[in-house]
Amino acid sequence: MAARLVLSPALALSLLPPRRLRAVLHFACRGAMPATAAQAKNARDAMCAVSLRCAGPKGCLPRSLGAALLCRLGGSWPTWCTGVRVVPPFTAHAWIEADGRPVDEGVPDDYFTRLITVAVASRSGR
Repeated sequence: MAARLVLSPALALSLLPPRRLRAVLHFACRGAMPATAAQAKNARDAMCAVSLRCAGPKGCLPRSLGAALLCRLGGSWPTWCTGVRVVPPFTAHAWIEADGRPVDEGVPDDYFTRLITVAVASRSGR
């Protein structure tokens, strides 16, 4: 049910220009704890289960946004990333990471180059 709740906001956010999207996500992740790999995978799986668009090959942006928002509902936040594929042909992609690794992408960790990331602020030194 929670995945259905964040689907519409995720679709709306996917229409924003990159600068505004990054600002909204930075605001959304304030105060969250870093998501574990299990939390992030569960959120990603839930988004794929409730939306054929998110489950499809061109649904990476709403899927990653929805998964991040779903984690946030539980008090955590994965690292949200957007970037490009390292090997030709050029392809843009959006994904989430936990523990520094892409969540359930089915590719090696260095397959994408990050252009924009939104992660929780480090709590060290406080």
